[in-house]
Amino acid sequence: MNKVTFKFDNAPDVEAFANDGEKLLDVAKKANVVIDAPCSGNGSCGKCIVKVVKGTVESSQTRHMTETEYRNGFRLACNSKVTEDVTVKVPDIASAFKKKMKISDLSSPEEIKIFKNTQERIAAAGIKYENDFRIIELELAEPTIDDTMPDNERLSRAIQAESGCDKIKISYNIMRKLPQVLRESNWHVKVLISDVYDHIIVNDVIPSDQWLHVAGLAVDIGTTTVSAVIFDMMDGSFLARGAMGNGQIRYGADVINRIIEATKEGGSKRLKDAVLKETINPLIREMCASAGISRDFIYRMCVAGNTTMNHLFAGIYAEPIRMEPYIPEFFQTERLRAGDVGVAINPDAEIIMCPNIGSYVGGDITAGVLANTMWANPEMTLFVDLGTNGEIVFGNSDFLMSCACSAGPAFEGGDISCGMRAMDGAIESITIDEETLEPTYNVIGDPGEKPVGICGSGIIDIISELFRVGAINPKGKFIREGKRIRHDEDGMGSYVIAFQEESGTIKDVELNEVDIDNFIRAKGAIFSGIRTLLASLDFDVDMIDKLVVAGGIGSGINMANAINIGMFPKIPLEKYEYIGNSSLSGAYTALFSTEAEEKVYELGRSMTYIELSTTPGYMDEFVAACFLPHTDASLFA
Repeated sequence: MNKVTFKFDNAPDVEAFANDGEKLLDVAKKANVVIDAPCSGNGSCGKCIVKVVKGTVESSQTRHMTETEYRNGFRLACNSKVTEDVTVKVPDIASAFKKKMKISDLSSPEEIKIFKNTQERIAAAGIKYENDFRIIELELAEPTIDDTMPDNERLSRAIQAESGCDKIKISYNIMRKLPQVLRESNWHVKVLISDVYDHIIVNDVIPSDQWLHVAGLAVDIGTTTVSAVIFDMMDGSFLARGAMGNGQIRYGADVINRIIEATKEGGSKRLKDAVLKETINPLIREMCASAGISRDFIYRMCVAGNTTMNHLFAGIYAEPIRMEPYIPEFFQTERLRAGDVGVAINPDAEIIMCPNIGSYVGGDITAGVLANTMWANPEMTLFVDLGTNGEIVFGNSDFLMSCACSAGPAFEGGDISCGMRAMDGAIESITIDEETLEPTYNVIGDPGEKPVGICGSGIIDIISELFRVGAINPKGKFIREGKRIRHDEDGMGSYVIAFQEESGTIKDVELNEVDIDNFIRAKGAIFSGIRTLLASLDFDVDMIDKLVVAGGIGSGINMANAINIGMFPKIPLEKYEYIGNSSLSGAYTALFSTEAEEKVYELGRSMTYIELSTTPGYMDEFVAACFLPHTDASLFA
């Protein structure tokens, strides 16, 4: 056995043991050391780069690194076999999905702006912000030798008398605590109930002199990032918000690689544990600590995720999603229980899952459509959610058409050598001087934060700027020279955003021609998806009254830059609106409002889904869109 020591800049070392010839990436997975590996270790992405600082590994130079980098000890973890004791440094850019989370108490206006805007739109659409939770106080008659009614029946009859409902449901967990609570409280209790159609559910029973905080948990399970918010179910006030990388990232950046992993022995459990035990449950723990509440006070949860994420979260076999005819196990589920799934909140808490629409358009999109209220307005609205998959919905109050295009993880930093999700250290916006080619950029985090990589909104900016100043041609190849533009021994060009001494990592932060090509294909998928969806209805871009963009790829998107590179159609900028993470704000809305929950189910049933890959003309549109801005210059004249 060989000892492998993983070193980090801002975390303790992790030691693991490896058999002779075992791949470094596999050793990291077993030790829960998360190295960014979008391709799941097949050697195609070049993101799992580490630096060997002691010992050696059996590894060859690949196209993903220069001769100088290889000579300085850089290796791909997926291409390196352990043959002796070794110490490796995991750079920040490679460990961007390690145990880094951001927790906020939502006290600033900027943090809650998206939710407030959603509330206003939902209220204007006539949806009431009300749910079925109620707290009632009961004083029960103490049992005597002449009154031997059992505890559960005594409680049920008291609730019946208070509510007028004859059918009361009490769970096993409430039954277990009921005898002690009733006697400790001298038979004077607070009861949390919910009115569900023809019956009442007892959610909790506590002594009347104790504080009962009724909280809800909304979670957006993204392929790359998981975001969540805890709020008061009685008045809707926000208590905490958190976000961190989806722990499943080490099994691949896209849903296909994760489905494949789930089919292996023990794979389904590994994927479920990665998103639950390593991601959602730690987020819940930290958010509850920030809000100052017990996780047992979270009585309901809403999940919004794509179709694959919903299946993997619930531990349901997902292989049919990727196999023709692409059939998921479910679009809509009955409510699950937190205790059954393994979510670390009140075990009786119901889990609402926003419904899926198709194999690649899921509950994150139904939640997003709910939040942007395009279903309530006559204007022709195009909704685009930028993520690992690019989902598109077009329509108004009369109809809704949807599709998904395989944009890949580029919008969240995947497939980009210096890419990362929108977190501390990520460059989120950038401009380039036309004469000197010197960059000016903004970095997420505290003032003075050094750049580690670049997130989606920054990638849009830098490619647009490089094209604007004439540094690259329509194919994304460098055609200017300068201090920050260089070429490797194979002639591949790159632009250095931050030299090593300017950055917060162990190497330069730079964007190369492979990165640009990957992003051009991602933006091409979005634009061709938009054109194909509109053409299927005999519409063109001039008929769009409003274009709504969602996705947590940064603090905002420079729409002019996105148009400049041919990602979005050239329509007046005033028609554009960026609404951030609409999946999370939609999940919050569906959880807090019973009417909104019913509406999101209705949207799931009423939306029409088209499969782009079988739509005539889509591939021609995609190929034409894989240039800056497009092969048809008149579209952006």
